[in-house]
Amino acid sequence: MFAPLKTIRENVERLLVDIPPSVTIVAACKTRTVMEVKAAFEAGLRHFGHNYVQEAQAMLSQLSFKAEWHLIGHLQRNKAGDAVQLFNWIDSIDSIRLAQELEKQCSQIGKNILVMIEVNSGREENKSGALPENVGELAALISQQPHLHLEGLLTMGPRSGDPQESRPYFVETRRLFERLASQNLANTSLRYLSMGMSNSYPIAIQEGANMIRLGTAIFGESQ
Repeated sequence: MFAPLKTIRENVERLLVDIPPSVTIVAACKTRTVMEVKAAFEAGLRHFGHNYVQEAQAMLSQLSFKAEWHLIGHLQRNKAGDAVQLFNWIDSIDSIRLAQELEKQCSQIGKNILVMIEVNSGREENKSGALPENVGELAALISQQPHLHLEGLLTMGPRSGDPQESRPYFVETRRLFERLASQNLANTSLRYLSMGMSNSYPIAIQEGANMIRLGTAIFGESQ
């Protein structure tokens, strides 16, 4: 059973009032239906994220509205070609090899895309993302790619029942963001610090996030 469309619209309207306008909401659409996503768009959201290329292909083929589409899940290099066709943003670059493959695919179709580096701030072995000490090298490499424009950093932080436990990881990622911004890399804006999900976004905003990824807070629990 999926969330009533009226509830989704009400959730979005409430979030747009409660969350500062300087914070961009990315609606996380994994497992959601086309009608649910359309309801969120009609309520005022313009940024949408998907975790998987194949599922995003199926969804976008059924949507008529134009929005900013973010890939927010781990991207395998063999899916890079499809990803740059579908998405305006790749928010989860985590390696030099992936950045180079994205540049190759973008150059072949003459498309520029906005990208973010995913930071494994919790240093978890089973999670994707660049380790904090490797982010500087990766950012420098991306800044040299003519078709990739580095917009910021993204972190998930370790999942736990207590959102407060995410705070140290948000703080570390913000400091890393600030250090990178001070370097004034070419072809780089560093406008966005993407941190926080439905259970932790208030803390993330307190720690400097200006982009948050919300699924449950918009659509309700996944079925």
